[in-house]
Amino acid sequence: MSMERLSQQVDAFVAWKRELMREITRYRSWLATNRLTSDAVEAKLERALRLLRTDHITLAFVGEFSRGKTELINSLFFSEYGQRMLPSQAGRTTMCPTELFFDPRSERSYIRLLPIETRLSEANVSQFKRIPGHWVNIPLDPSDPNNMIQAFTQVARTKPMPVEQAIQLGFHPDMLERTGKPGQVLVPAWRHALVNFDHPLLRQGLRILDTPGLNALGSEPELTLSMLPNAQAILFLLSADSGVTASDMDIWQQHIRQLDDDTQTSLFAVLNKIDVLWDDLAGEAFVQNAIARIQTTTAKQLGIKTEDVLPLSAKQALLAKVRKDQALLARSQMGGLETLLCERIVSQKERLIENRVVSQVLALLQNSQHVLNLRLEKVNEQQALLSNHQQDNGQLLFELTAKTKEDHGRHHRRLLGLKTNQRLLKRQGELLCAAARAERLDEHLNKVRRNLTGSWTTLGINQAILHFFHSVENDLHSLAHEAEMANKMVAAIYRRHNEENPLHGVDAPQFDVTRYLTELNQQQAKADQFRLHLKTLLTEQRSLTRRFFATLVQEVIGLHQRLRQEAEQWAADALMPLMQHTLEHKQLLETHMLRLKALAQETQQSRQRSQQLARYCSELEQQLAQAGEMLRTLRRPAPIQRQGKVVSLPGANRLLSAAE
Repeated sequence: MSMERLSQQVDAFVAWKRELMREITRYRSWLATNRLTSDAVEAKLERALRLLRTDHITLAFVGEFSRGKTELINSLFFSEYGQRMLPSQAGRTTMCPTELFFDPRSERSYIRLLPIETRLSEANVSQFKRIPGHWVNIPLDPSDPNNMIQAFTQVARTKPMPVEQAIQLGFHPDMLERTGKPGQVLVPAWRHALVNFDHPLLRQGLRILDTPGLNALGSEPELTLSMLPNAQAILFLLSADSGVTASDMDIWQQHIRQLDDDTQTSLFAVLNKIDVLWDDLAGEAFVQNAIARIQTTTAKQLGIKTEDVLPLSAKQALLAKVRKDQALLARSQMGGLETLLCERIVSQKERLIENRVVSQVLALLQNSQHVLNLRLEKVNEQQALLSNHQQDNGQLLFELTAKTKEDHGRHHRRLLGLKTNQRLLKRQGELLCAAARAERLDEHLNKVRRNLTGSWTTLGINQAILHFFHSVENDLHSLAHEAEMANKMVAAIYRRHNEENPLHGVDAPQFDVTRYLTELNQQQAKADQFRLHLKTLLTEQRSLTRRFFATLVQEVIGLHQRLRQEAEQWAADALMPLMQHTLEHKQLLETHMLRLKALAQETQQSRQRSQQLARYCSELEQQLAQAGEMLRTLRRPAPIQRQGKVVSLPGANRLLSAAE
């Protein structure tokens, strides 16, 4: 089995997302046709579509030098070229973090390289990604393997420089190779590499992050602070011939272990190079026992499950794929990793989409369906009444119109009341945003910058950073207080509404600051850990602290922005299900009233009147049938869950607050 399996799974996943996008678009036009749309619902559906369009799966390959990370990527993605694309000979080949992806906006493939000197500025890699002028651009020609190899060797380039300069750039001199000249060392020429090229899996939204060893993880804080936590899965590479070494353990404990608890990331260890244990004299059973022993020991040392440690040989798998040798491919055990990528990672992504998109659209659609059902019941009931009172039909129609008008007036008043509540909630939302306003954060940032610049001692640096986190945390606590008030208000509005006019499968959405506080605490823990691991060299400590802190600050600013956006979004969306429900009732009653009026005005035979009502019934039935179809499609389990390998999410009809 090659990558076909993963390719099929990713294809099915992408087809499922396309189907969801189609149904959401269809629901939008269904709402418009039935005059049931509103700006808030439009915005929510647009956000769901955007999330589906921009969604991707990131796999990060992490490990010490010479563990075979690059060889594994070659084996997974480049075997069809018949040779190694990414340089992976012995020694340090991946000198800078490298991202592989497909960029649909770019007409041609490229490698973009960010010069190492950009580390002297406080801007992080994400900020530089928005400024193309700083990157060196190398065109890639996927039809010419030699051109590809030439271009990829650039990524591994190093350059000589004086030790002092290397220290300023954040490197620890003991970690660097010497050039042979006194006082001179070799450093990576690039800080980051972006590789855009067309590969079926990358085209479907898979992104790969290849990272250098511990030294680089320590000196490029952004990797640990944001790039790795944002990956769906981390494959931690180990070598079967050496097991878990002290430096492997360092990387695991400092940069990876806590990601499992803190984020959506799944952690796996890949025990590479099992071919060193292949021993033709001892027999296959002996070899498999030896591999199983190392697998169990590794799982114990890292504190993960045995099945999350995958023994394989990337080198033999690459050879087997190039030579089309199925027996060797099976022996390389690459299939285990490919199955894992299929079943665990793609299915986790499916669950995320079910949470953030499907359940929200389902809740809206179910309520539309509920309102239509009530209307249809009413029309059937009135039709029966009319056929029983053939003689005084006109009088009965007049009474029914008056009753419908009364209903309509009630829903109209309810909608006006909700609009007043919406204005109150908007004010509460403004209070929420004020508690997390950007100016407050700027004050804390200016203060910490002054303290850091004026401080030459480790103690001073530590206190400045601690004080910064303390201030931001206090702000979040006062925001949590405002959120509690807002949540009580929303819960009361929902309670009142549901007493008069029950809504199906929708709870009052609550605004929760807890996960932002947790995230801030995690970032503070990383800052503490970083300070404890600081090297003693003062110059390096100062430049690295500045860069680490600049990166950390960007993370806190990002957290703050997300929090503000979510507060605004929540205040705008919290009453939307109620507004939509009431609006749908009101609009349908309007249509109904017009029908009844038309029937009353026409001096028709009762037979024609009942024909017209029957026509109205069948229109409503048609709308309901369309709603039913959309619901069925949206409720279909995601591809992997359809195969029965993963249990689908319970309660997909709950309305979760917008999770963008």
